[in-house]
Amino acid sequence: MELGLTDKTVLVTDAGSGIGRATALAFVEEKACVAVGYHTDREAAEETAALAVKRGGHAISFRLDPARPEELEAAVEDARWELGPISVLVNNAVRRPGRAIPGELFETAPAERFTASVNANLIGPYLLARAVVADMREERWGRIVNVSTGPVEDGFSDSTPYIAAESGLHGLTRAMSRELACAGILSNLVMPGFTPGDEHVPPELIEKPGRAAATRAINRSDDVARLIVFLCSAANTNTTGEVIRTDGHFLSPT
Repeated sequence: MELGLTDKTVLVTDAGSGIGRATALAFVEEKACVAVGYHTDREAAEETAALAVKRGGHAISFRLDPARPEELEAAVEDARWELGPISVLVNNAVRRPGRAIPGELFETAPAERFTASVNANLIGPYLLARAVVADMREERWGRIVNVSTGPVEDGFSDSTPYIAAESGLHGLTRAMSRELACAGILSNLVMPGFTPGDEHVPPELIEKPGRAAATRAINRSDDVARLIVFLCSAANTNTTGEVIRTDGHFLSPT
């Protein structure tokens, strides 16, 4: 299948490991140019970019700080100058605001934790989309995929700030799909289940989520990456505004 991504410039956030790295490298396989975004782990992002170059691709790494909109726009401009107009955005970065401390209640949790999560997980992706959409409008073609999390649908204890911000990302995706489709820009959201990254995960931590999926299998980063690449390709001609689960139909653990 021809995906039509040759020489397209793709920006992937949090691409130093896991789903982000797998996605960046999957785009390289389709001959796209990739901007590898990172927030704090510069070394990991540079390693992803080096792997992309080793595979014959064109890639750079650059820092993105969702708390500093002016720096974010400057970073996007640098990526544009290095690689060309941005045609694809994958908002993969996730910032968990920290767990509750022992004895903490919903009403006693610091409000700053909620604000920090909204800034990183909702406002950051929104500002990044704003920064790249002009390129897509000019080309009359663009693809945006936001990456969220499975527990958004059911909630998760001690994670109210994170779940609320990620729920907002779902609404943002649907609103963007309505507003941008007339310019040839398709926007979707992918909701992975438990997906171990590059690090070693003990078998006992994999067994339970595996049993909780109808497929009796957990995701691999490459599985999620392939779906993202398809949604961001020319092969996707009319799918927009969708929230797509890729978790093997996660069920309550048995």
